[in-house]
Amino acid sequence: MPFLNSFFTWIIKKRVHQIELFKQYPHEVQRDVFFRLINDARNTEFGRKYNFAGIQRYEEFQTRVPHSSYEEFFPLIDRVMKGEQNVLWPSKINWFAKSSGTTNDKSKFIPVSQEALEESHFSGGKDLLAIYVNNNPDSAIFTGKGLSIGGSHQKNPLNPSGQSYYGDVSAVIMQNMPLWAKFVRTPSEEVALLENWEEKLERIALETINENVTSMAGVPTWTLLVLQRILELTGANNILEVWPNLEVFFHGAVAFGPYRTIFNELIPAKNFFYVDAYNASEGFFGIQDNPESDDMLLMLDYGIFYEFVPMQGGLATGEPIPIWQVKPGVNYAMVISTNAGLWRYHIGDTIRFTSVKPYRIKIAGRTKHYINAFGEELMIDNAEEAIAIACDKTGAIIDNFTAGPIYLQKNKRGGHEWVIEFVKPPEDRQRFVDLLDNSLKQLNSDYEAKRQNDLALVPPKIHSVPKGTFYKWMKERNKLGAQNKVPRLSNNRAHIDSILTMLSIK
Repeated sequence: MPFLNSFFTWIIKKRVHQIELFKQYPHEVQRDVFFRLINDARNTEFGRKYNFAGIQRYEEFQTRVPHSSYEEFFPLIDRVMKGEQNVLWPSKINWFAKSSGTTNDKSKFIPVSQEALEESHFSGGKDLLAIYVNNNPDSAIFTGKGLSIGGSHQKNPLNPSGQSYYGDVSAVIMQNMPLWAKFVRTPSEEVALLENWEEKLERIALETINENVTSMAGVPTWTLLVLQRILELTGANNILEVWPNLEVFFHGAVAFGPYRTIFNELIPAKNFFYVDAYNASEGFFGIQDNPESDDMLLMLDYGIFYEFVPMQGGLATGEPIPIWQVKPGVNYAMVISTNAGLWRYHIGDTIRFTSVKPYRIKIAGRTKHYINAFGEELMIDNAEEAIAIACDKTGAIIDNFTAGPIYLQKNKRGGHEWVIEFVKPPEDRQRFVDLLDNSLKQLNSDYEAKRQNDLALVPPKIHSVPKGTFYKWMKERNKLGAQNKVPRLSNNRAHIDSILTMLSIK
C-alpha cells in the first residue's frame, strides 16, 4: 500500500499546477467556460430561443437571457424529467439531484449531465484530495480507505423509459463514480446507497469497524452518528482506537463550527485535519485550500460560469454581474450557468468574497431565512405553512415566533427549538407539537429524512412565551418599526438564546 499511496499522490498532485493557473488567470478561465457553454448549448431548445449562436460577448448574454429561480425554471426541468431531451443541454440527462428549498413542492430536482459529473463533481473530489496532499506532503491517506456517507436514489416515475433516476447528489455521484474512486472508499456501494437511514448507519458502522479508514467525507451530522455508533459497538474511548491512521475529515453542507468540539473529543489528535468543501446539487463550487483560513477557493474551471447579485436588506437586488466585477466583503446571491443546462440560475446561497486575488469565498447563508444545521434545509415558507396548519387544526392563534437549532452533543440528538408567542394557546400542547412536526415532514423531504426514527433530529421543542415578549425583545435590540421584522428562522442560536436569556429560561 505505501507504493499505491506514492503513486496516487504523484498522479493527483499534477492537478495542482492547473489550479495555480486558474488562480493566476481567473477572468480568462471564466470567459473560456462561458463561451464553451454557449457553444455547446447553441442547438438546444433554450439555446435557439435566446440565439446562443449569435452571442459574441458576455454582455449580450447578460441582456438577452433572464436570471431565474427554481420555481421559474421548473417548467423546463419538469419536461426533462418527463423524458424530453435537448431542452436545456445537448447530452442526455438521465440523473437528477434531489434537494429541498423550493416553494412549489417538497423537493427540487436538478438535472445532472455526464459533463457535470465528470467536470464538476468528480473533479471537485479529485481536487479536494490534490489540495490536501499538496498541503500535507507526509500524508498516507491512500494507504487506507475513505469513509463516505451518502444518500439514496430511485427510479424517476415521471419518465416512462425507466432509464431515469433521482436521489441525493451524494448518491448520484456514488452510483456513477469511476472505478479508481470505488477502490479507495468504504462502505460497500450496497450499504452506502441504502434508503433506510437507520439500517444504513448500523451497517456502515458494522462494515467499517475493521477497515483501515484514513479519511472521512460527509455531512457532520451523519458522520457523527456513525462515529458514536462505532464507539458503542467497540467500547473504544475514541475513534482513533478503532482507526489509528485516520487523518482528515472532508466536510460540507452545513456549518462545521458547532460540531468542532464534539469531533475533537471523538478524534483527539493534534495533527488531525478538517477540510471544508462546497459541493451542492447544482455543482462543486469551492474547496478550503489554505488550512490556516476557513474560506474556500472558488473553483473556476468546472464547467460552471458564475454571476453574482449584490444583497441589500436581505434581498438580492439588481442584475447579476460577472466575477471580474465583484468586490470583497460584499454579500452576493450566487447565480450559475452550468454544463447540465442551468442558465443564470439562482441557487439560493449567499456568499462573500474574502479575496479576489485569488477568488476565495465564505458561505454567508441563504437568500431566505432557513435552518440547515443538520442538512434539513428548513425554509421560512415551510415553517410558516406548518405553523398555520398546526394552528388551524388546534384553534391556536399566534402573534410571533422564531426558531433555531439545538446542536448535537455527545450522546444527545439535535433538534429545533421554537419560541412562540400565542394570542390563543392550543388546548392540547402536545397535539400542536405533533402537528407542527408532521406538517414539516410533509412539506420538506430533507427534514423528513433527518427526523426518521429520531436519528438526527428529535421532535421540536417549544417554548410558549408571555404576551409582549417579542415586542420587548425587538425594543431591546433597537429593532422596533415597520421595516424591522422578527427573524422567523436562524441557522444559529443567537436569537433563541437572546430571548430565553431575557426571560431567564434555561
